[in-house]
Amino acid sequence: MQANYSLWPSTSRLPPCFCVPVPCVCFRSKIPGGVVGKQWRLLTVLVTLFTVGYFITPFFTLLPPEIINLIVALIFFFGAIYVLITVRLIYRIIEELTN
Repeated sequence: MQANYSLWPSTSRLPPCFCVPVPCVCFRSKIPGGVVGKQWRLLTVLVTLFTVGYFITPFFTLLPPEIINLIVALIFFFGAIYVLITVRLIYRIIEELTN
C-alpha cells in the first residue's frame, strides 16, 4: 500500500535546517584543540548528518518501508550519541571550571 504524502511539510523544514550547521562550522575555528576541539568536530559531523537527513525526508515516499525504518532508526541512534557527547562535554567543562 502506497501512502500519499504531501511534500510540503518536509520541504517547509529545509530553510531552517541551514541555521544549525552554519554556526557549527563557523565556530570551529574559534574552538581550541584538545578534548573540546575533538568533541566539537564530532558534534559538527553529527549535525551535518541530521541536516542530510532533513534533505532526504521529501523523498521518503519513494523509498521502501524497510529503508525508511532503517533511516529513522539510524537518526535516533546518532541522536542519542549526540546527546551523550553533549552531556559529557558539558560535564567536563563544569568539572574544569570548578577545579
